Amino acid sequence: MALDMNDFSTNQVETEAVVSEKKMRIGIIGTGGISGSHIQAYLNQPDVELVAGCDLIPGKAEKKFASYNIEGAKFFTDYKEMIDTVEMDAVSVCTYNCTHAECAIYALEHGLNVLLEKPFTVTLDEAVEVMKAEKKSGKIVSVGFQPRFDANMQMIKKIVESGELGRVFYVQTGGGRRHGIPVGWSETFIEGDKAGLGALGDIGCYSIDLVMNALGNPKPLTVTGTATDYFGTTPEAYAAVGKPQCAEKFSVDDFASAYIRLEGGVVLDFRISWYMHLDTSGDTIIYGTKGSLRIPSTECWNGTFNKPMTIYHDVAGRPVETTIPLLPETKDLWNKKIRSFLDACITGGKAPVPTDQIIYNQAILDGINRSSKAGKEVEVVIPEI
Repeated sequence: MALDMNDFSTNQVETEAVVSEKKMRIGIIGTGGISGSHIQAYLNQPDVELVAGCDLIPGKAEKKFASYNIEGAKFFTDYKEMIDTVEMDAVSVCTYNCTHAECAIYALEHGLNVLLEKPFTVTLDEAVEVMKAEKKSGKIVSVGFQPRFDANMQMIKKIVESGELGRVFYVQTGGGRRHGIPVGWSETFIEGDKAGLGALGDIGCYSIDLVMNALGNPKPLTVTGTATDYFGTTPEAYAAVGKPQCAEKFSVDDFASAYIRLEGGVVLDFRISWYMHLDTSGDTIIYGTKGSLRIPSTECWNGTFNKPMTIYHDVAGRPVETTIPLLPETKDLWNKKIRSFLDACITGGKAPVPTDQIIYNQAILDGINRSSKAGKEVEVVIPEI
C-alpha cells in the first residue's frame, strides 16, 4: 500500500493568543546578544510591558533598552535587587549558561514565571534544582527551544508518531559549522567559567532536542562520549574575526560525540562541532523497522533545515523513496516562543517547552561531559522530583 501523502501535509491551525486583561510586566536578566530577540518579541505582544533590565556591566541594560526605544523601565546590575524591588509577572533569563540555574531559582522563589534561554543549565544537578524550585513555587519554566515551533520540525515528530517508520531503533544526528566558533560579538561563549559548555550547549542541545522531541523524549540510560578542544585553542581558528588572542581564553568544547542508549531500545549516535574541516557532519537519520527518515543537514546548524526530507520504505516488496515536501518557512518563531510562554503564564497552563522534557536533553549533555572526563561509559540517573 502506497504512502498517503495527505497524512504529511500541513494543516496547522493557529491557536488564538490568550491576551491578558492587564499588561504582563516582564523583566530581562542579562542584556547580551540573545536578549534582543526576547525584547523584540515581547514588544510585538499587545499585552506586555518591559519594566526592568539587568546586566552585570553597568549601563549595558540601559543602552540595550534605549536601542528599542523603551521608556520607563528600571535598571540594575544585580538580578536579585531587580526581583526584590520591581513588581513583575515573569522574567527572561538570558545570562551566561553558568548562571542560568541561580537566576531561575531566585525568580521562582519570588513568585515569577521564567523563560530560560537554552541550554537549560550546565549540569544535570543544576537542572534538578531548578525543577525542584519550579515545583515548589507553582510557577512555570519554559526553556528556549524556538525550533520546536517550526512547521518542518513539527513534521518530523508527526512522521515518527504516525507509525510509518515502525519501531525506531537507531538515530544518527548532529551538525556543525566548518568555521564557526562564536566570538564575533562576544567571547563569553568560549570561557569555561561563564559558558560551562561550548558547542554542546550552543548548538548541540538543538540537535538533541530535534530527535528527542520527535521520539517522545525517552529517558537516557547510558552515555559514552567525548568532548574535545582541538581547534579552539589554536590562533588559526580565529583568523576570520581577527581575534587570535581567543585561543588563550578557550576553555570549553568545540567538538563532541556520543553513543547514547535510550529507554525502549533506541540508540542515539550524536556529534556536534563549532569547527571542522568538513562541510557537514552528516544528515540526521531515524531508522525504523518499517522505514527510515532522512533529514538533510545544513552548513551552519541552527536548529532547522531547508531541504525536503525523505522516507525510505518498501511498497509491495520493492524499495521506494518518498519525498516529504518542505513546508513554508515559519518566519515568526520568536513571536510563537514568547506568545506561548505568555499564554501559559496567563492561564496557568503547562510550559510550552517544559522542564520535564528538557531534563533528558540536559542529562545527555551532562553525561557526555562526565563520560569524556572519565574516559568510559557512564550511567544516567535522574532523581525523582
